[in-house]
Amino acid sequence: MQGSAIRYASLTARGLLPNRWDIIAFPLVFGLLLLAARGARETLAPLSALKEPVVSLDPVNLPEYALRTTLRMLAAMIASLLFTITYGTLAAKSRRAEVVLVPLLDILQSVPVLGYISFTVAFFMSLFPGRVAGAEAAAIFAIFTSQAWNMTFSFYQSLRTVPRDLEEATRCFRFSAWQRFWRLEVPFAMPGLVWNMMMSMSGGWFFVVASEAITVGDKTITLPGIGAYLAQATAERDLRAVGWVVLTMIAVIILYDQLLFRPLVAWVDKFRFEQTGAQTAPSSWFLDLIQQSRLFRTLLHPASLLLGGFARQRLSPPPDKARIGGSRSLARAMDVVWFVAVLAVAVFALRTIIAHVASGVGWHDVLDVAKLGLFTLLRVVVLIAIASLIWVPIGVKVGLRPRLAEKIQPLAQFLAAFPANLLFPVFVVAIVRFALNPDIWLSPLIILGTQWYILFNVIAGTMAYPNDFREAATNFRMRGWQWWRRVMLPGIFPYFVTGAITAAGGAWNASIVAEAVSWGDTRVVAHGLGAYIAENTAAGDYPKIVLGIAVMSILVTAFNRLLWRPLYAYAEDRLRLD
Repeated sequence: MQGSAIRYASLTARGLLPNRWDIIAFPLVFGLLLLAARGARETLAPLSALKEPVVSLDPVNLPEYALRTTLRMLAAMIASLLFTITYGTLAAKSRRAEVVLVPLLDILQSVPVLGYISFTVAFFMSLFPGRVAGAEAAAIFAIFTSQAWNMTFSFYQSLRTVPRDLEEATRCFRFSAWQRFWRLEVPFAMPGLVWNMMMSMSGGWFFVVASEAITVGDKTITLPGIGAYLAQATAERDLRAVGWVVLTMIAVIILYDQLLFRPLVAWVDKFRFEQTGAQTAPSSWFLDLIQQSRLFRTLLHPASLLLGGFARQRLSPPPDKARIGGSRSLARAMDVVWFVAVLAVAVFALRTIIAHVASGVGWHDVLDVAKLGLFTLLRVVVLIAIASLIWVPIGVKVGLRPRLAEKIQPLAQFLAAFPANLLFPVFVVAIVRFALNPDIWLSPLIILGTQWYILFNVIAGTMAYPNDFREAATNFRMRGWQWWRRVMLPGIFPYFVTGAITAAGGAWNASIVAEAVSWGDTRVVAHGLGAYIAENTAAGDYPKIVLGIAVMSILVTAFNRLLWRPLYAYAEDRLRLD
């Protein structure tokens, strides 16, 4: 008996026996893993497994459709995270790379999801001939394009605005560039990145219909999922099915909020940059469950040690030793060579695009598309301005109250994920019945899913704002407009700019869906570039698709360069938390 008691005590001390928390954690976590395995297995099936009809409007099938859609979105999120860390780091760390990567990111953000789908479906289908995996890869890539750019902008902005005193501290400790990146820059960027991950996940819902029900010319690919279900319900004017979609989305968003994002928000709170403790900290029952689970702590301990050792590796000499450089003249020569190479590639790409477009359109088409682009530009500018005036004050109020942020978080995610397609019946019926102008009354659909980029980034900026700075403002009795102008607006400005850039890019993307809407056989179209691209994508007219995408990219890039980039530079130089 005594020996058994000693062995029991030894196993308990080493965390090898379960406790009461494990009784809840293990079934929950392994149940999720089994569901993921089941959904992943179906992606390897032959393409013939997609029997007609691919989607049934029977609500009994919605749990399976929700699982398939959620797995696609999570796969796209993982790919977006890897892209964000790689691309954002290169753009922030290399002056030569930044010259290319930041404008390219503007262009990538401006290319609509339908633009990517038009040219990637055949490529992904050829990678997995005769398999569902090809169509799944195309859908995941389409969702990826609606998630990655926002996260990359956030990560890039955070790396460029790390407080200088923290950078000086890493030099004093003689951190290598590798150590400084993993032990300072990534933790500093994590709060903003997590909130943008939430926004990107929700933004993916906005385009899930386009990614699961793909029509390019005479080629149609439909995958089982909530998006395809919604597209079918819209085509059949089935309001009951639309209601089931809303309920299913609410359930799915609550689940991944509780099991993924709320634990992440609570975990990254420890990375906030401040010198005094926060008054209230976000919490998560699921994170507490994992942390209290004895066997999970034991199983995760080796990974924790591995990652900690990985971050502590030097892999490069300290900064002062790493600067074994050539002369300034050599650096200038390398700059010239680099810029010439970039210019040559840009000229080649431009000639290729012009040759392709010229094969199917004339100058009158170019002028018409430019005019349509200006219509959409006007809508985007007006709507972003209105959204900023509404959501910046609300975002600050929410961000100052972490407990309130926890309650608002799932609601904001649901509103951000709310597909515009669900409102098509209301807008189409109202516009037709009351003979309203589609150019005006379809415009709110553009901002419906993208205004939340501003809200989420402002909340993230407010929550990341040092508590000691706020306490100093309180001690100096700053109130009212003075508090906004001298304290909070400068503090959240870099985050707001990031949110506004991505909201504007998302609005351009949303114009594809919002400027040409249908409910059954009734179709309402507004004048704009989005409607032009949507109609030509459905027709499979590739020269006109390329022309529309090119004009949209030019307008978005020019707008970013003339407005957002100067504001970005101002935030980086004048409003850093030093």
